[in-house]
Amino acid sequence: MVQGEYPPDDNLFRAFINALYNTIDAPVTWFRESVVEPNQKKYPWYHKVYRRVPTIDQCYTDDVLCDFEANAQFKRDRAVDSEILSIIRTRYEDCMAYETPDHLTICKPLWERYKAAEEAWFIKYGDLGAYADAKKAYMKQKHRMIWERRHGPLSEHTK
Repeated sequence: MVQGEYPPDDNLFRAFINALYNTIDAPVTWFRESVVEPNQKKYPWYHKVYRRVPTIDQCYTDDVLCDFEANAQFKRDRAVDSEILSIIRTRYEDCMAYETPDHLTICKPLWERYKAAEEAWFIKYGDLGAYADAKKAYMKQKHRMIWERRHGPLSEHTK
C-alpha cells in the first residue's frame, strides 16, 4: 500500500461527519481560492516596508519611548549606511583585483563613488564613537550647520 492511500471507510458516522465537513468547507475553500487569493497583493516577507519613526528632533524632552525609537531607528540607519559603504568598498576592491594592470583607469569611477559615499558617511556618523546615539548625531549636525553658516561649506576647507 502506498503511503497516503487508505482503505475505504465503512463507518457511517465518520462518512456523515466528512460529508458535513465538506458541505461547509468546500464553498469556503472555493471562495478563498477563486476570489480572495487572486486579488491579494503578493510580496515576499523580506520586502516588508516599515514606517519611519519620529527623529530625535521631533520628540518631546520627556518622551522616553520616542527617544528609544529614535535611537533604534538611528542604529538601523547607521547599520544600513555602513553596509552600503562596505558593498561599494568591496566592489572597488574586486575591480582592483580583476583589472590589475589597468585598474587606475577602469576602476576610477568606482573609486570616486566610494570616496563620495565615504565622505557622506563620515559627515553623518564620523567622530561619534561606538556608542553614538541619535542625540549626539543631531548635535553634530547642528554644530556643522552653524559652522557652515559662519565659514562656508566644510568640504571646501578640507580638500
